[in-house]
Amino acid sequence: MASQVAGVIAGSTALVSEAAIGTNALVKKVKKNKKKQVKVKDASALQLSEEEQRKYDYFFLEAVRLKEKKDYAAAFGLLQHCLDINPNSASALYEISQYYMFLRQLPQGQAALEKAVANAPDNFWYSQGLVSLYQQQDQLDKAVVLLEQMVTRFPGKQDPLFNLLDIYGRQEKYDDVIATLNRLEKRLGKSEQLSMEKFRIYLQMKDDKKAFQEIESLVQEYPMDTRYQVILGDVYLQNGKKQEAYDAYQKVLAVEPDNPMALFSMASYYQQNDQKELYQQQLDTLLLNKKVSSDIKLNVMRQVIVTNEQAGKDSTQVINLFERVMRQDVDDPQIPMLYAQYLLSKNMEDASVPVLEQVVDLDPMNKAARLMLISSAVKKEDYKQIIKICEPGIETTPDALEFYYYLAIAYNQAEQTDSVVSICKKALDHITPDTKKEVVSDFYSIMGDMYHTKKQMAEAYAAYDSALVYNPSNIGALNNYAYYLSLERRDLDKAEEMSYKTVKAEPNNATYLDTYAWILFEKGNYAEARIYIDNAMKSDGEKSSEVVEHCGDIYYMTGDVEGALKYWKKSLEMGNDSKTLKQKIEKKKYIAE
Repeated sequence: MASQVAGVIAGSTALVSEAAIGTNALVKKVKKNKKKQVKVKDASALQLSEEEQRKYDYFFLEAVRLKEKKDYAAAFGLLQHCLDINPNSASALYEISQYYMFLRQLPQGQAALEKAVANAPDNFWYSQGLVSLYQQQDQLDKAVVLLEQMVTRFPGKQDPLFNLLDIYGRQEKYDDVIATLNRLEKRLGKSEQLSMEKFRIYLQMKDDKKAFQEIESLVQEYPMDTRYQVILGDVYLQNGKKQEAYDAYQKVLAVEPDNPMALFSMASYYQQNDQKELYQQQLDTLLLNKKVSSDIKLNVMRQVIVTNEQAGKDSTQVINLFERVMRQDVDDPQIPMLYAQYLLSKNMEDASVPVLEQVVDLDPMNKAARLMLISSAVKKEDYKQIIKICEPGIETTPDALEFYYYLAIAYNQAEQTDSVVSICKKALDHITPDTKKEVVSDFYSIMGDMYHTKKQMAEAYAAYDSALVYNPSNIGALNNYAYYLSLERRDLDKAEEMSYKTVKAEPNNATYLDTYAWILFEKGNYAEARIYIDNAMKSDGEKSSEVVEHCGDIYYMTGDVEGALKYWKKSLEMGNDSKTLKQKIEKKKYIAE
């Protein structure tokens, strides 16, 4: 047995897992008391002699120490020895029960835990652990008996009552559920949460009279809180009592004409009665009311969108409503942001742009809105707009590396090479240990491209090296690094190795195939180079005048002069301005750059 315990998973001192509390919404909302270590002396321990007690304490503490060291087999053996000394020790029984649980020897584990509870009835956590085990084993009647005992024994603890509530609910013992809710209400006081749960249970019991009396009693308990009066109206409306609902809402509005809950509930009332004009007027009264908070308006608009979608209506009504709200002095970005998201969901990207710009004006740190604007500008290839969006973006949210990336790309399109290098360096100043290495690699790769443009080859190669340190699979960096080395006819073995990785990763990429073919050409492997250049031409390489010229060069070196001339002439017709291309055609031979 002791050897089996060696495989026990390390855990807390309470290895009995918690039983599921159930799906009851009320129970889910209740925060459980934090578990504490409770030391309770065993009554049986008092019967031991002084020598026996000393031995017991030594072996028990040693078992705990070995458990912390993950020496579970030895710990289990010592616990068994503790029980040899005192078979009724609750602490040893509780500890050993946990080992049985993880060994899936449930009968032994349950028996030990039941004996621990019997010998230490005042230990809440022993009892709670046994309740959880009963629930796991679907021994609900046993769980109920123990929980009822715990309610009496631990009057300051609410968990037993909530556990009872869950079990009675699952057993559909609704009278017991109501009785338990009443006990909770007696301890905690009347609350919306408990009253709504009793209302729900009474409806399940088909006792409508008591159900509505429960909500009415909540209103009577808090007569100055109009929120409960609106809730009463909502309950009436949801259950077909439309006149009672109307009266409840009007009672609130008579006292508080701008009450947002009552205004929205009245809108729901008109909608249910198919009074479309009054429904629209009520929405306007609510949404165009400056006294109503933006949060409430936002929730209303969300509800309007959901209702509109469920009814299968077009977006015109929702858009018109948004426009009326937006014509106000909107100073909260939440509503325009919701509007922009709605427009995007309807594929109205152009219409969303000015709305997103308004969001960014109201909230310059709104990263999501700025990224949406960037996405729209990227699709239009509008690099000026990208710069306009990203430059303030890196000022307001300097840790948002996305803005640096898109800004670098836009500066490159604008041929602002120095600005690209500068912005990449700024981005690298903001990397953290959590930054994805692929992102860091991309910035170094972009810098390498820019340094090459500036003819600063040492800096370019250093940047590519850094890019590949962070991401050895950065295909773009591998290709460009290899190609530029081949143009300088240096480190060709290294270039070939890097280029081959790109071809292996994307075997149909014409650019990568051309690079690899050209490196092979520079190394004098002409026959192999021709295979790869042919593959490049088949993969849209014929659309590039540079690839076509390379094809001619390789054909010439394989002895196909006629084929070489054909491709050289084609490259020239495509607008290739290579200095040596015309000479190749005139002299009908390859001339190195």
